[in-house]
Amino acid sequence: MLLKKEFAFDAAHNLVRYHGKCERLHGHTYRMSVTLKGTPDAEGMIADFTEVKKTVEDEIISKFDHSYLNDILEQPSSENVARFVFERLDPLLRGPNYELHEVQVWESPNSSVTLGREDL
Repeated sequence: MLLKKEFAFDAAHNLVRYHGKCERLHGHTYRMSVTLKGTPDAEGMIADFTEVKKTVEDEIISKFDHSYLNDILEQPSSENVARFVFERLDPLLRGPNYELHEVQVWESPNSSVTLGREDL
């Protein structure tokens, strides 16, 4: 089974190794989902949504929301944001019956990147 939790944050960035309008400073209202893959435990859950939310908010949202992403990542493309999130959360979102499966990052309502475990 897959368990998915969605989040949103506002942040600014510029792509310093890109030549086009995105090399200039600009912002997005990002949307992000974190998906766990696992089997329900004795309580009938893959993981507690409340615990997943707390982990993601503490480790990612608190750092990214209303930030300049270039202070965190050298080239904060959606692809690099997704990789950063996956690598940061992977050791934290693991249990005896589940693991982090994928991270999806939208920088606009119609544009997203998905990074799965198989992509690492």
